[in-house]
Amino acid sequence: MSLATTAILYAPGTNCHEETAAAIELAGGKAELVLLKDLLGGEVRLDDYQAAVVPGGFSYGDHLGAGRIFATMLVARLRDQLVRFLEAKKPLLGICNGYQVLTEAGILPGRTPGQRAMALLENQSARFEDRKVRMIVSSEKCAWTEGLAGQVLDMPSAHGEGRPLFCASGTSSTTRAVFHYGDEQGRPTMNYPGNPNGSPGAVAGITDESGLVLGLMPHPERASLPAHYSQDGLRIFQNLVKWLKQ
Repeated sequence: MSLATTAILYAPGTNCHEETAAAIELAGGKAELVLLKDLLGGEVRLDDYQAAVVPGGFSYGDHLGAGRIFATMLVARLRDQLVRFLEAKKPLLGICNGYQVLTEAGILPGRTPGQRAMALLENQSARFEDRKVRMIVSSEKCAWTEGLAGQVLDMPSAHGEGRPLFCASGTSSTTRAVFHYGDEQGRPTMNYPGNPNGSPGAVAGITDESGLVLGLMPHPERASLPAHYSQDGLRIFQNLVKWLKQ
């Protein structure tokens, strides 16, 4: 039986697509790089894939806002495919800039393309933060973190806009936080630099109500190889592969 294929969606300015594909392959999965332009032109379709990842970088130079142009393209040109993808209960991951894309598109936290309920604002330090962080995995149901609840994962983080602001009334109280920034004692922290962007509640990543859509600011693909200081990120992709084989 052939392996289910995960689409790595990328656009001009994305710079983590190859590393993300390599991490999925290392985890035992199959990944395919999919240029957004080819989706828009109909050369390929989201329907052709069993999972998708929007990786990190600076898509379209982050002009008009981080991830905004990519998100606008998804909603304006690919809404029907996107809705079918979500309704088919296929896993979707947004990493850093990809997380920004998912929030700008309204896919997180509420799974409603075109209706943005949160934004990722400039870091409280007002500068780009490139550093190692600790992430505490919550007990929130999420296919990407199954079996990891209570553990502390080490991954690098690199972003200038990662502080969440919940725009819709009541959204913050129902947000499903999967990851929290942690201190050296493994406790959620609001203190810099353990919390690199000043995220309220130390939230580092969230999921939707299905537990299949995940967005996080740190980079699991940069913590996947033996040469990296940590391979904790590989566990996220191993969970994807496990889920796709069910």
